[in-house]
Amino acid sequence: MIKEASITGFEGIFEPALLAEIQEVGVEKSFEKNDIIIDFGERMTNIPLVIKGSIKIVREDDNGNELLLYFLEKGDSCAMSLTCCFGDSKSKIRATAETDTTIITIPKDKMEWFMSKYDSWRFYILRSYQDRFDEMLETIDTLAFMNMEERLYRYLSDKTIIADSNEIIIKHHEIAEDLNTSRTVISRLLKKLEIEGKIKLGRNKIVVLKS
Repeated sequence: MIKEASITGFEGIFEPALLAEIQEVGVEKSFEKNDIIIDFGERMTNIPLVIKGSIKIVREDDNGNELLLYFLEKGDSCAMSLTCCFGDSKSKIRATAETDTTIITIPKDKMEWFMSKYDSWRFYILRSYQDRFDEMLETIDTLAFMNMEERLYRYLSDKTIIADSNEIIIKHHEIAEDLNTSRTVISRLLKKLEIEGKIKLGRNKIVVLKS
């Protein structure tokens, strides 16, 4: 049984009876920044509810190149995990802790039971699918219609929202991996953004000055 305090913040989402069941069957797990929470090829037997921190979701091509799909924050769940659970298939994504993160995992059989028993859970699952779908469409639009400089600035702006700060602690090669480009390109574009007055560069630190 998880602590009641762990599900604080879900009161406005789930009814008391469902919260009590989540408290009974859920398992609380904590991860440090950069820990892998879900990896490619894993068999999915439960779904995560994020109760603290943020999670980065990426896809990988046949050559090992990664593509950032979206971030999960407090109150979110992963649509990819939901799909794999329902379809009894292996994970097609990697979920990495963007910050120190705590989740509650819900077993697959309970998830299906909740779907038939609680309207709030059914609505939450459907909303999660819609939210993640919208974010993936946004990712596709970014790839299709934005140049790399625009993508980079959008990425940095999103990072400030996740960090709740205009200061981001990150290395250039980490940005390059997320945006599927080279470190050299990222360093050049960061310098250009600094000259334009949009950011300020420091040692493994970027301050976003305009949004």
